[in-house]
Amino acid sequence: MGAELQFELCRWDNSRQTGAFLSLLNHYMADPMGNYPPLDGAEQEKLLADLSAHPTVEVLLMSLHGEYIGMTTFFVNYSTFRLKPYIYIHDVVVHKTRRNRGYGQSMIKELVRLAQERDYCKLTLEVRNDNPAAQKVYSELGFEAGRPEMLFWTKWL
Repeated sequence: MGAELQFELCRWDNSRQTGAFLSLLNHYMADPMGNYPPLDGAEQEKLLADLSAHPTVEVLLMSLHGEYIGMTTFFVNYSTFRLKPYIYIHDVVVHKTRRNRGYGQSMIKELVRLAQERDYCKLTLEVRNDNPAAQKVYSELGFEAGRPEMLFWTKWL
């Protein structure tokens, strides 16, 4: 990938970074894998206010030659079994014009590096059953289904 690929943690007081986050999130939401309507202006303002007040959320932005091309939203959680924090990866976005070039893998590798630097015990994520491309990337990076394999269930309120 080279030195032109850069990573930075989003600062909620940096409008260029938060604008990139919102743009990439809306890009992901509009994608068939997101399958959700993009956020309007008021929703974007609420999201930024909520996230900036949330104690464990972080966003890793990825840029290429100064252009933001990807991001991950993650939460720092805690393992009661391992007695250490861990990263729960919530969103993984690479702009569709930059996919299939290894950038998603580079972004996850950067999260692994960050977790190791912070002495966390693991990284977790969920991946759609109908997204074999992402499953392949995660598998190549050492992610695997839990043992016993877990199901991700939801109760919508």
